[in-house]
Amino acid sequence: MELEINKNLNRNKQKRNWKRWAIHLFPIPALFVYGLFIVYPLLAALSYSFFDWNGMIRGDFVGFANFVDLFTLEPFSGYFWNAFGHNIIYFVVQLVFQNAIAFFLAYLIYKKLKFGEFFKIALFLPRLLSVIVVGFLWKLILNPNFGALNVILGKFGLENLQKAWLGDPDTALMTIILVNCWFGIGFMLLIFLAGFQAIPKELLEAATLDGAKEFKMLKTIMLPLMIPSIMITTVLTFIQSFEAFELVYAMQGSQGEPYHSTDTLAVYFYRLAFGGSTGDSTAIGLGSALAVVLFIFISTFTALLLKFMQKKEVEM
Repeated sequence: MELEINKNLNRNKQKRNWKRWAIHLFPIPALFVYGLFIVYPLLAALSYSFFDWNGMIRGDFVGFANFVDLFTLEPFSGYFWNAFGHNIIYFVVQLVFQNAIAFFLAYLIYKKLKFGEFFKIALFLPRLLSVIVVGFLWKLILNPNFGALNVILGKFGLENLQKAWLGDPDTALMTIILVNCWFGIGFMLLIFLAGFQAIPKELLEAATLDGAKEFKMLKTIMLPLMIPSIMITTVLTFIQSFEAFELVYAMQGSQGEPYHSTDTLAVYFYRLAFGGSTGDSTAIGLGSALAVVLFIFISTFTALLLKFMQKKEVEM
């Protein structure tokens, strides 16, 4: 009898061990897909960046020559720093306009603004569209001849404000960035709104009983508790700004027209690696070097940004 009980216990133990190991098999398909489409392209780009290329044929090993050319050899270095500056402008404008407006609107909706739910849905709806579709729609709206924006300006007697919005180097980049803000503001609003709704109501009620005014309550209580939401939106904005490609490509193509005034690092990478605009035999190597530099820069700056924001959260 005791022997039979021991056998049953051992059998049950083996079943539990098998189930415990079987659980570890479930992530394997996801890890395979991640490795195939994320890890492998990164490693491949790293390896390609160390070689010279004759079209699609890999040539001699050149070490860091592609990286040196990217930063020092014209016209590559000029295009690189031009695109890098545009990405910085992209980030700053989105941070100031998109995130600040989203924060303000989220606060108003949290405070039970009239028709707040309608505005929340209306602002998020563009996010449901493809970025390519958004780009082509706004390209039609901004058309200098028949676009809705110039037509409306003309109807109100504001002909002096009519422009070739995407054809003028002075306005093209800012126009695309503002379209991107319109597209992304609803998503950021939801993140901020979730942050406001997570604030314990007991704290606000206690502050109200102590006679705290609305602005002081926002500054001293709500804002410190919103640091995690601010951190998330800032990091997402930074990553999106330095990966900006689809909207620029949809509205201006891969050449960063007019006169490279809308170039971003991602668009420049596409042109180097696939566009063949320079006709140089090392275009794939330079494009891979740019991809590696962009990956390192985004990863490093994102980590530093998270560290800084977490430090601020602890201090507050």
